Amino acid sequence: MQFGRKIALALLGASTLMVAGCATETTYRPATGSGFYRTGYSDQQLEPGRFIVSFAGNTVTSRDTVERYLLYRAAELTLANGYDYFVMADRDTQLRSRTYSTPGAFGPGFGGWGGGWWGPSWRYYGRGFGWRSWDPFWGDPFFGNNMDINTIDRYEATAEVVMRKGPIPRDNLRAFDARAIVSTIGPTVVMPK
Repeated sequence: MQFGRKIALALLGASTLMVAGCATETTYRPATGSGFYRTGYSDQQLEPGRFIVSFAGNTVTSRDTVERYLLYRAAELTLANGYDYFVMADRDTQLRSRTYSTPGAFGPGFGGWGGGWWGPSWRYYGRGFGWRSWDPFWGDPFFGNNMDINTIDRYEATAEVVMRKGPIPRDNLRAFDARAIVSTIGPTVVMPK
């Protein structure tokens, strides 16, 4: 009995760690994945001193974090290329959403017959069941009781960055001192372990 209890506790601890690992913000690292599931930073040089920089977060990364990491990457890139400051010529943060549904225990479309010639009736195709009808007056649960609909949101920020040398112009509100950004935002950036 003792051995079985230890195994159960070990499995519970391992599954808890796996779930906790999945629910953490994106760390500051080069982009991995593709499409909707791409996370991390990427950059592309357009010409000397001009880059497109982006940072994509996962589903638990806040918009604020995504935008801070974009600024940090632009500053880091500016210093790595021998420049002093950068100007954000263009900047955008997009909310990307994906909605999906999961069927309940009996699959989609399982339920009563519905019907009636006098009221609203909808037809739907249930995989394995063929065409069915649904009528709100027959008390048929339709998808309501056995369908989960979830929306996943994540943010991606992109900017066109122009890098310059020398003192930062005072009248340009889009200009950022790269060293100041690295020193102020740097301590809040979570690096991979």
